[in-house]
Amino acid sequence: MEIYTYLLVNLACISVPFIASFYPKHAFYKEWRPFFKANLIVTLLFVIWDSIFTKIGIWGFNEAYLTGINIINLPLEEILFFICIPYACVFSYFAFQYFFKSNILQKSQAIISYVLISILLIVAIFNYDKLYTTVTFFATSFYLIFLVYKKVDLSLHYLSYLFVMPFFILSNGVLTGSFLVEPIVWYNDAENLGIRISNIPIEDSVYGLLLIFMNIEFYNYFKKEKSQ
Repeated sequence: MEIYTYLLVNLACISVPFIASFYPKHAFYKEWRPFFKANLIVTLLFVIWDSIFTKIGIWGFNEAYLTGINIINLPLEEILFFICIPYACVFSYFAFQYFFKSNILQKSQAIISYVLISILLIVAIFNYDKLYTTVTFFATSFYLIFLVYKKVDLSLHYLSYLFVMPFFILSNGVLTGSFLVEPIVWYNDAENLGIRISNIPIEDSVYGLLLIFMNIEFYNYFKKEKSQ
């Protein structure tokens, strides 16, 4: 049963959003085409990144918790992670558009972006020798700069991110060793800050933000393209 652990984590993350996607009044399944077009692009980018970092030993995987099916040098479960997590997050973003008439982050979203960009750039510059930190923080800060430049309203993006954070900590906590004898995903701490939330490197939260925001933005792009 252990070999299905990572797979079960993925299924647990997507199960509730998937079922809720068929809610008749606001059916997310009708949005599958723009979502999966968006997710395909983002997944390809992250799989390339993931594959390179796996190859050079930034992180790796414990085969005891994997089915043994690999694509390139990545476990199937790791690739499914880039589908299941974004699905849950974009679904939350979709649902919040209907459930929140006014967003409490509307007035502060620009400030949040500027603060995040500043912190990420400073940390990346002063930790240039830590590859996971540098690449993740630079990539996320540059993407946020691009979104700010394009005047994208990120209030719902941030709200969706905050909403999924407890579930992210729980699921990623399992992947990094919580409740298990050994972690499913291990990290080379020489390449990160060594700061952990539970067992989770702080870099994962920034990595997750980039993953979520890119999926949301491409989803919005393809949704707008479809309506036109």
